[in-house]
Amino acid sequence: MRTPLRRRVTLYALALLCCTSVATAVPAGAAPTAPEPRVNSTRAAAAVTFDENFDGPAGSAVNGSRWQIETGDNVNNHERQYYTAGNNNARLDGQGNLVITARKENPGNYQCWYGRCEYTSARLNTAGKFTAQYGRVEARMKIPRGQGMWPAFWMLGNNMGDVGWPASGEIDIMENVGFEPNTVHGTLHGPGYSGSGGIGAGYSLPGGQAFADAFHTFAIDWSPNSIRWSVDGNVFQTRTPADLGGREWVFNKPFFLILNLAVGGYWPGDPNSSTPFPSTLTVDYVRVTTDGGGGTGGSITGLGGKCLDVASASSANGTPVQLYDCNGSGAQQWTRGANDSLRALGKCLDVKDNSTADGAQLQLWDCSGGGNQRWAVSGANDVVNIQANKCLDVTGGASVNGARAQIWTCTGAANQKWSVNA
Repeated sequence: MRTPLRRRVTLYALALLCCTSVATAVPAGAAPTAPEPRVNSTRAAAAVTFDENFDGPAGSAVNGSRWQIETGDNVNNHERQYYTAGNNNARLDGQGNLVITARKENPGNYQCWYGRCEYTSARLNTAGKFTAQYGRVEARMKIPRGQGMWPAFWMLGNNMGDVGWPASGEIDIMENVGFEPNTVHGTLHGPGYSGSGGIGAGYSLPGGQAFADAFHTFAIDWSPNSIRWSVDGNVFQTRTPADLGGREWVFNKPFFLILNLAVGGYWPGDPNSSTPFPSTLTVDYVRVTTDGGGGTGGSITGLGGKCLDVASASSANGTPVQLYDCNGSGAQQWTRGANDSLRALGKCLDVKDNSTADGAQLQLWDCSGGGNQRWAVSGANDVVNIQANKCLDVTGGASVNGARAQIWTCTGAANQKWSVNA
């Protein structure tokens, strides 16, 4: 729920802006059942592209080859803090953590939009040093508690200096406002859906737990035309272009990372007498990994030389997955993503109704990490649903356009053999 920043001082100009029917799998008289295939996934191992563990002596500053420290205030959000330089408010604790500290003090006599600043804090970004495009972006953190506190882990489009905000896009992986101690938010901002009009959802801990009581892992799994948010591995929302009501999806490009602890602002409100100071955001690590498939994807080719295809190139949940003449369209471009998923059009190859039965049909659905969306490619060119231990199969052994994909007990027949280029 951010708005553009305007700062009196900054170390980097780009940082000025914020923020079918079931049928038999093979014809009668088919060959006897073959041995079960090996189901060890041959998906390329995820590659770590950014791994910050904040190792270093207590009191030292963050690694300047990876992070830069922003300075200044923020009139547009009406935040109360001044972001300071160096290690004044962001330093390593000597135990593998970064500690960002908000203090109710102003020894430097910093001036804010409202007069002499009442608080200091810190904000770090990787602009000009590191950008990510797709994969898993995660951080393990312990957030502060208290009215008016606003910790965030988020990203901005790397082309912000050229197109401005919100055209650059913003991905808020985690935001918390202090008056909601058990809830965090994940949000997208872009042209026509920025500020309070951002598109997102919240995630709440059960049983009245507070996020400030322990470390938690906040992550997105990001692929072309899809972003999925999770907390401690629990997926709580997935967003695709279909959620934008015709507005522009601006998230298929590089973004840089940001960590900050704001004090006050339109959304959280100002601190009060109950707010503890100093207040800290403790970050154990920040990590970015590829999805193990990456790129724009490739075809999965089967019976008759035809391709695994999303019907009508629709990204709607429940869209049938079928066999069709190969045409190179996005409906036939598959990537092998996180959690052994196979993805097209920003969504996952899914066994309908979480079924493990022979003849269960395949469809496109929001990626959830569930067993009905986990696939392995065997050395015998079988594509196996790991949960059901059954093979990706063409209904009735037909090579006609529109033949529905399903799972079936692995037989070694031709309608279960695939060339996977994803």
